[in-house]
Amino acid sequence: MAELKKGMHLNLFLTSMGHHEAAWRHPSSDIGRIHDINYYREIVQKAEAAKLDSIFLADRYSVSKQAVKYGELGGGGIEPLTLLSALAAVTEKIGLIATVSTSFNEPFNVARRFSSLDHISKGRAGWNVITSGTDEEALNFNIERIPPHAERYSRAKEFIEVAIKLWDSWEEGALVKDKASGIYADNDKVHEIHHKSNYFSVKGPLNSSRSPQGHPVIVQAGSSKTGIDFAAQYAEAIFTAQQSLTEAKGFYQALKAKALEYGRSQNETIILPGICPIIGKTEAEAKEKEAMLHELTNTEYSLIQLSNRIGIDLTGYPLDEPLPKLPDISNIQGHKSRTQLIVSLAEKEHLSLRELLLRLAGGRGHFTIAGTAVQVADELELWFKNGAADGFNIMPQLMSEGFDDFIQLVVPELQRRGLFRTDYESDTLRGNLGLSFSKSDEKIQNY
Repeated sequence: MAELKKGMHLNLFLTSMGHHEAAWRHPSSDIGRIHDINYYREIVQKAEAAKLDSIFLADRYSVSKQAVKYGELGGGGIEPLTLLSALAAVTEKIGLIATVSTSFNEPFNVARRFSSLDHISKGRAGWNVITSGTDEEALNFNIERIPPHAERYSRAKEFIEVAIKLWDSWEEGALVKDKASGIYADNDKVHEIHHKSNYFSVKGPLNSSRSPQGHPVIVQAGSSKTGIDFAAQYAEAIFTAQQSLTEAKGFYQALKAKALEYGRSQNETIILPGICPIIGKTEAEAKEKEAMLHELTNTEYSLIQLSNRIGIDLTGYPLDEPLPKLPDISNIQGHKSRTQLIVSLAEKEHLSLRELLLRLAGGRGHFTIAGTAVQVADELELWFKNGAADGFNIMPQLMSEGFDDFIQLVVPELQRRGLFRTDYESDTLRGNLGLSFSKSDEKIQNY
């Protein structure tokens, strides 16, 4: 095994009831609390007590009229920045990562919101950059069809560059706050950016002073060729879905090598594969828990979810036959990397459509594991020590029981092995991830 140089990072992918699509139906899930801020406060404070690096909220900009019947909003549907701003007030160390799309927003608004979250949290903000991928989402923003995959990433690239310019429009030390002289800010350290290019025209400066981290931590989750290139250039933490150690190592090596091409060190990109655990006192008990969740799934809903994910309507196809042949991945305009993962999984394991639906129910293509705390820790250690991960995006299939099992059983096991911290290194997300703080002075001249 490779020499261990640092501890692993752990992020909680927060959803109210759990990542299994039937989690909201489980007897232990208190569905009445999906909009209760105290419920989320309890979860995030547990995560902070366990010394996790961060929590993360995903987002989607549409809801299916058909799927809502079976629980598409069983996770609550709360807007991420709103919830994380409230949670910032009841936490001190844990990072707060929100998903915001570059396809349906403007750089100035997004830069301001994340600067505000960074100020409110005293340096714990992170932005998960997505481009969105469905026509259903586009139709809610006066757009007839989602733009092609390459165009979405081209817009995202310019979007993030504008946001960075806006964050850097205030230099360190710009705020003077001198009551005696009447000078609040040194306006020579506040800069208009005058950006004008293909997608955006923004004068600046940002109407929010430089925040504690300079920039929020930039997170990205695309694993397509274009997504990897984007992540290698801009992302500091990367969420990814991988099904095996071999596949995870391949992604890890490809991303790190691509980052080097952009002049970035390997330590500037932290790769966090998703893992969806179910934990039992014995492996048999864990498998029983998994089987119970599977029994609560609704096939019609599962088909709608899969159809939305790959952009092809699969309703009406025989459930006990293989996944029908899909268009070439180059012709998929939705989520390319996840579609490729699903197709590869079905082919590799010779799954019928019905079997595939159950394989995806627990984590939508992320790695699922049902076993003891030691077995889960073994798997995490294997990936971490063999160059497949810098840490993990923890996605409990059942939040009500599964998250407590992870922090009470798996985290202490990882700490016992010397793999995970016993206390925070920093008060900021950048500090705990081992990332450098963003400095503005040398960049300003380029604007």
